[in-house]
Amino acid sequence: MTEFVLGLRLLLGSGKGSRVRFLLMVAGSAIGVCCLAAVLAIPGVLAAQDARKAAREPDCSNGLGLCLSGQGAGFALTRVAPYDSDTLTRIFVAQGSKPIAPPPGLRVLPSPGEVFVSPRLHEQLRADPGLFKLFPGREAGLISARGLAYPDELYAYIGVRRDEIKNGGHLTAFGQKRTDYPTVEPSTLDILRFTLAGIVLLPLAVFLSVCARLSAAARARRLAALRLLGLSRKGLQRVNAAETVVAATLGAGVGLGVYWAANQVVSRIGLPGFTWYPSDGSLPYTAVLVCLLGCPVLAWCVSRSGAKKAADNPLAVRRSAEEKPPRMWGLLPLVPGLGIVVGYCVAGATGHAPKDTGLSSILMPVAVVLVGAGLVLTLPVLSRLLARSLARSTSSLTLGLAMRRNEVEPSGTLRVATGLVLLVYAASLTQGVLIELDQVSKNTAPVQAYSIELLPHLSEEKQRAVADVPGVRSHVIKTMSWTDSDTPEPVPSVQAVIGTCGQLRAMASVLEGCVEGRPARLLVSAQTYDESSRPGARFPFRLIDRAGRHKTLTVEVPQRTVRYQDDAAVPAVSTGAVLIPPSLLPNGFRPEFGTLQLLSDSTPHVVRSVLEGIAAVDPTLEVETEGVDIAALRQISVIKTLLGVGMVLGLVIGVAAYLVAATDRAMERKSQVTALSLLGARRRTLRAVQVAQVVLPLAVGLLLAVVTGKAAESSYLVTGGGSVFWDGEGVPLLLASAVGAVVVAALGALPLIGRRIDPELIRRD
Repeated sequence: MTEFVLGLRLLLGSGKGSRVRFLLMVAGSAIGVCCLAAVLAIPGVLAAQDARKAAREPDCSNGLGLCLSGQGAGFALTRVAPYDSDTLTRIFVAQGSKPIAPPPGLRVLPSPGEVFVSPRLHEQLRADPGLFKLFPGREAGLISARGLAYPDELYAYIGVRRDEIKNGGHLTAFGQKRTDYPTVEPSTLDILRFTLAGIVLLPLAVFLSVCARLSAAARARRLAALRLLGLSRKGLQRVNAAETVVAATLGAGVGLGVYWAANQVVSRIGLPGFTWYPSDGSLPYTAVLVCLLGCPVLAWCVSRSGAKKAADNPLAVRRSAEEKPPRMWGLLPLVPGLGIVVGYCVAGATGHAPKDTGLSSILMPVAVVLVGAGLVLTLPVLSRLLARSLARSTSSLTLGLAMRRNEVEPSGTLRVATGLVLLVYAASLTQGVLIELDQVSKNTAPVQAYSIELLPHLSEEKQRAVADVPGVRSHVIKTMSWTDSDTPEPVPSVQAVIGTCGQLRAMASVLEGCVEGRPARLLVSAQTYDESSRPGARFPFRLIDRAGRHKTLTVEVPQRTVRYQDDAAVPAVSTGAVLIPPSLLPNGFRPEFGTLQLLSDSTPHVVRSVLEGIAAVDPTLEVETEGVDIAALRQISVIKTLLGVGMVLGLVIGVAAYLVAATDRAMERKSQVTALSLLGARRRTLRAVQVAQVVLPLAVGLLLAVVTGKAAESSYLVTGGGSVFWDGEGVPLLLASAVGAVVVAALGALPLIGRRIDPELIRRD
């Protein structure tokens, strides 16, 4: 405790400069802890949203027949549809004779003809009158915050009669252990955590280390003096830790206060694609302890490392002592990391993308960490090699002075450039994550396909009404041949497409050999031919009329073939399917089961118009949008927002780390700059030297970060199982970010050479 008090007395009595440095360390720690708290709060926000989702879900609302219920139970039906980049959820509720407690957010269940909507949906209904088609009834009230996952959710409860729910499930209560529609899937959440760790936590650790090592050279000489006066090694470490630990502790408390205020403000404003309630952003006790203890512990470790040299060899930190050159062992993490990355890139380029995602899920994070660590440890080595080479070959005084300084002090590059280099490297990986998520949630095809199950209550009139919805290009009916379920052995089956050549022509970009009124076999070039559909084979198809009478139609697979190809993400018809003209069906009969396939343009307003038109025919119909993962629409929006927040936090941390490190480095070099000024060096020359010795190693590090980052991104995409491996569109953005970082570094170095010359700075030299 005596050494700790000594450290505080030295802090208070070391002049204005030491107190300013202490305040800067507090401010830096506060910024870092605030960013750390924001990252740690994200899982809690998502968990709170999922808990409210689970508490309101009907116990059985999808008609799966898995819920047993006694007499008098109600019925419910859940329908989830895309609405722009968001999801629209509707719960159709029919009350039974037994009372059912209302879900959270409602005081009573809606009666037939009543609709309860979320506040945002209430506003959207006023802005988009066509949306009313999805909600049969009148608006009876709003859902409170307890029943919504997030403030701007599109959610509604619709009261209907029992006979209006044709394929719903029994309803006895609301609430489940977990939700069927989590805000972010667990596997995606793991990817998000890993990415945020790369773009926020790694630069944050660098930033906090930089803040804990402000004026490291001056403090090392002061500690060396105490060591020469007889202070023990452990005592010396306690003296050094007094300032850094106290600053980190105060900064942690201030940072938590800043986060609390920011959460209250930002949660009420919201972020694009992601909103939450202020209570959701409250930090759990474990996260608070991590912030309050983690920052001081990191500061303690950094202070011990900073005091080790002065404690072991006090004379090694004198002003005239030469710094040891960096060792080449810093390349050790980079070589195996790049080996894994390059291996996956080669596998993707040669068409041998790995099928085993289990091994890749282990190797890929390891490779990313190794490459990132290798970048940091390689910077001093590259900086020294570059400085030595340029210093020997250049005839410029400015460049020579700058490179000689970098040659004798390569560790300065590590402090100044590390944050920005890691930020650019992580930005490339973030692009890869977004590309992979886009591939599984977005329909990039020019057309959009829709599938509607041909349920018994979907009459011919409704089928025609759905097919005539504005925006629908064309439609066909797909059905499978009938097989007896009692047959012990599997029986071959074939798909049939009921439609005219005109209907197919309106859907297809390629249609060759189709003759109106003649059956044919459909061939889709992108698919494998169904061996069951061989010419001459006969298959029965079950038909039904309005009276419920059944008839079997036996179809022989014809010799005639028709080439078909459309622009949908998945072709609307299958190769080997039999085209059956509607004129061949018995009058008044239609397939007993199958799907109604529709096609439209894929522009968002057309898709929305088609879905609204289908809902106007029957709002309880389940429409499957081919090529669009509805559950992933909200996820991709949330992930993009959170990664955007992470990039902003990483940018703030990276720029702050650079400014702090560059300023501190310039302050340490004031005596050398003063000596050069007294020898006749012009201020313009000294500024050019300062810029050159910062910009050149930073530019090399950023270039290496761009190259390795793009390689790591490509290898990540190769292991992700998607169709996109190489993303050339992101290269200009990364290069622009790197150039911007160099410009910021150059501008930040200019004011560090002042007009005033203070000979007192070199009096002791």
